[in-house]
Amino acid sequence: MKYDQALQIAERVKRELEPHCQRIEIAGSIRRKKQEVKDIEIVAISNNRFQLGLIVDKWKKIKGNVGGKYLQRELPEGIKLDLFFATERNFGLILAIRTGSAEYSHHVLATGWVKNGFKSIDGMLTKNNQEIEVKEEIDLFNLINVKYTEPEKRV
Repeated sequence: MKYDQALQIAERVKRELEPHCQRIEIAGSIRRKKQEVKDIEIVAISNNRFQLGLIVDKWKKIKGNVGGKYLQRELPEGIKLDLFFATERNFGLILAIRTGSAEYSHHVLATGWVKNGFKSIDGMLTKNNQEIEVKEEIDLFNLINVKYTEPEKRV
């Protein structure tokens, strides 16, 4: 699907979910402004999963439930929605990973945190068995000593 069309759909979905979220952002290839988009990725901190579930469960279920960390639905327009649930403590980490690209997340971010003695365990960055808060994307870049890269340059 073309970027402009996918962005419109993603923004509509974000508006629908937003009243039931403390925080919500579009991630993935849309955030990277790719001209061709395969799916819509959104990262959210929900403040009412029941109400959010009433919305997402009207879309065709592919996998996952509102109670988990991730779900996938097919939207009426035929594009898949990947919805990732984060917390205040890991929102920046999840947003950075889910913005991608997959190669960037692996070769730059994950390599960076390993080099600096961190691990990603169950959606949290850890060091010496202690969970490290990553509330904002920039926090991750600073922790792993990697220069911040704008999403559209993450290839």
